[in-house]
Amino acid sequence: MDPITQLVLCTAVAGGAIPLGGVVASFENIRPRWLEEEFRHTVIAFGGGALLSAVALVLIPDGAELIATWETVTAFAAGGLCFWGLQILLDRSQSSASQLVAMLSDFVPEVIALGAVISGGKSGAILLAVIITLQNLPEGFNAYRELRSGGLASRKILFWFMIAAILGPLLGFLGYHLLADEPRILGWMQVFAASGILYLVFEDIAPQATLNNSSFPPLGAVFGFLLGLFGKLLEG
Repeated sequence: MDPITQLVLCTAVAGGAIPLGGVVASFENIRPRWLEEEFRHTVIAFGGGALLSAVALVLIPDGAELIATWETVTAFAAGGLCFWGLQILLDRSQSSASQLVAMLSDFVPEVIALGAVISGGKSGAILLAVIITLQNLPEGFNAYRELRSGGLASRKILFWFMIAAILGPLLGFLGYHLLADEPRILGWMQVFAASGILYLVFEDIAPQATLNNSSFPPLGAVFGFLLGLFGKLLEG
């Protein structure tokens, strides 16, 4: 498969997972009620596990190889602080779109990095694409529910999710053409995104993944991470 075809397929599938997650979430009122609660919290936890696998298995290892140790530390600290600041702004705005913004804030640098990785011919491209896809499914699911609870119509939500999906190939081409010859910038971006993702997991996802009187949903995080680990082991 030539690089351009791989880029289009990987970014289209990764971006398409966002509206797909929204479509799944649109099937409301699962019966019985306890099953809906279990399912929703398990999906959220699964997304957290997939995000952690992206941080631990792809973004930090690959990014740290491209930049010096002090740069890795600086980029990681900057990522956490910037996402913390973003969260403060979202909290003050009282916007129901906070989950969508949070989803795009990690999707954008990841898919740009994916384009650069494909351009460089590295073997981690497929793994990164799989992990982005796996995390976008539950994130799209959760963002849809949050936007619906804010009163936004289902058609409008899915329309904007489709726009977000189209960003995948466009941003992928940006990374493919601009960052392939800039490994230092790519390394900074990967570590920066990893820190931001880690912040989002513990700020937004982890609190929503727990459910009173049930110990099952946290297993979603375990199996989400396991899928990422399995993909990494297959590459070995």
